Amino acid sequence: MAYELIAAVDLGSNSFRLQVGRIVANQIYPLDGLKEPVRLAAGLKADKRLDADAQARGVDALARFAERLRGFDEAAVRAVATNTLRVAKNSAQFLERAEAALGFPIEVIAGREEARLIYLGVAHTLAQPEKRQLVVDIGGGSTEFIIGQNIDPIRLESLYMGCVSFSLRFFPDGKVDKRSFKEAELAARRELQTIVHEFRETGWDEAIGSSGTAKAIVDLLELNGWSDHGLTREGMEKLRALLIDAGSVGRLKLEGLRPDRIPVLPGGLAIMSAIFKEFGLDRMAFSEGALRLGVLYDLLGRHHHDDLRELTVNRFMQRYDVDRRQAARVAHTAVNLLHQLVPGSRQADHPDAQFMVWAAWLHEVGISIAHSSYHKHSAYIIGNADMPGFSRRDQGRLSRLVLAHRGKLERAQPLRGEAPEWTLIFCLRIAVLLHRSRDDLPPPPCVADFTRNGFLLRLSAAYRNELPLTAAALDDEAMQWTGIGGELRVEHHD
Repeated sequence: MAYELIAAVDLGSNSFRLQVGRIVANQIYPLDGLKEPVRLAAGLKADKRLDADAQARGVDALARFAERLRGFDEAAVRAVATNTLRVAKNSAQFLERAEAALGFPIEVIAGREEARLIYLGVAHTLAQPEKRQLVVDIGGGSTEFIIGQNIDPIRLESLYMGCVSFSLRFFPDGKVDKRSFKEAELAARRELQTIVHEFRETGWDEAIGSSGTAKAIVDLLELNGWSDHGLTREGMEKLRALLIDAGSVGRLKLEGLRPDRIPVLPGGLAIMSAIFKEFGLDRMAFSEGALRLGVLYDLLGRHHHDDLRELTVNRFMQRYDVDRRQAARVAHTAVNLLHQLVPGSRQADHPDAQFMVWAAWLHEVGISIAHSSYHKHSAYIIGNADMPGFSRRDQGRLSRLVLAHRGKLERAQPLRGEAPEWTLIFCLRIAVLLHRSRDDLPPPPCVADFTRNGFLLRLSAAYRNELPLTAAALDDEAMQWTGIGGELRVEHHD
């Protein structure tokens, strides 16, 4: 389905943002944007739980976004959450309330996936994308680093330091002095030393900053005459000196100092100063492209059948030497069963059909580690590897499907009776069972349907005699479903 308007929601650690874009000839033109200074990371307590006030601020902001998104189709909106919701122990409870307020699903994305999307947004704003770019994005709870060329990232990293977390840690109550700034800068430099060597070896032609911290600093430098263009080491040293002399950001009287940036400027400036020193930078340009623009272009790619997730799955199949013919057999049969049970899954790009195919293609990646209990290895790889294009929720869903494709169904119990997931598991398990011989002979024709408590599978009686091993395996499978309180009824007809 083609959309004229698409939207991205960025649940950042400092601000929540909404970006609406208009699609014209495969390009996205920003149409409307909203920003709410939620400062979610400020509500993350020592026990890694979000406090009630931060949650309330977030839910209220998303409720306002929901009004702007009224009338948007679910497939035209993508909402992503970043570092604070990656680390918060009670993020699941908050996300339930957040999704209800927004009216759309929210994906928690991994750090490197966030970096990839940031670069995708920045790359679409560059005048000379053929140059090799170092992109730095200081967020509220994490900082992403990317080296890329054209629209392709070469190196991606995410470090657990951000303007909110550093401001709270080193500049409580907004107080700034020489010692606290030096401690913050040294802490950032220690984090940077884990990645800087590899980045400098890769090299870049130009350094670019994106998002709120870079924007705040470049505005202060340019509007106060300390830089003619972009961020400079000399300009930041002047800003640092003025900030320390003032003793707090609140006492600074500078043109371009926005109220929403006052609480987080010291932490952001300390991190940026450390980046300039560790990476040996004298100047950094600024790009308006950021995570939300990258999300929009990624969403556009999915609608135009240029889905990065498909490429990622194919790369995993290659990396783990998957038997592609067997994967194709299982995928074909599993999707056929799904189409019988859920006719709507025949639609192009239906998410359940997509996940059915990806799970079938990846269900044997764990064999590269060991044949014994390979499904557990497969599930672990899928659940924990960096998979560009996939959110954590997507990876978790794939991992659960793959874990449940054979063996005891008890392992799938955490699904808590969610009907779509059980349907996909049923289709995948039956497809794997019917292709146990791993040959090109077609599986026995079968008809699938729902029963009150589970599933019905009808096969020809002739196959029960011709394929006794398969018949016995189906009987065992029926016992598995009975064991979890479900049902698989296998019927044979003439």
